[in-house]
Amino acid sequence: MYGYTGKILEIDMSRLTAKVIPTDEEACTKFLGGKGLGAWLLAKYTPPKIDPLSEENVLIFLSGPLTGTLAPATRGCVVSKSPLTNIYCDSYAGGYFFQEMKFCGYDAIIIKGKSKNPIYLLIEDEKVTFKYC
Repeated sequence: MYGYTGKILEIDMSRLTAKVIPTDEEACTKFLGGKGLGAWLLAKYTPPKIDPLSEENVLIFLSGPLTGTLAPATRGCVVSKSPLTNIYCDSYAGGYFFQEMKFCGYDAIIIKGKSKNPIYLLIEDEKVTFKYC
């Protein structure tokens, strides 16, 4: 799996837990890049008829296989189910976030659930901390 780290960080905001799951190698070869892997993960993690604004919907941050390498690739994408169209949506951004995510060892970060209180995540390499605002 060239360009992939082999790990996905799954965060459950309802339970305030984080776990690392392996990146599916077959999905990476069938669905190239962050967008392709994101579409596959969204289909896997969301039931077909869920309300996009419910806590069952997921927010997936993904980097492509070239992000964080010597190639001039710095962009990543965010995938979810759209409240506007009720189907797949993706958005792209540049900057350092997606490179740093890859440097921490993750191909994707999946956020699911809903926190009872306002919190933020602090991800330092393999350590994930939930901080109250």
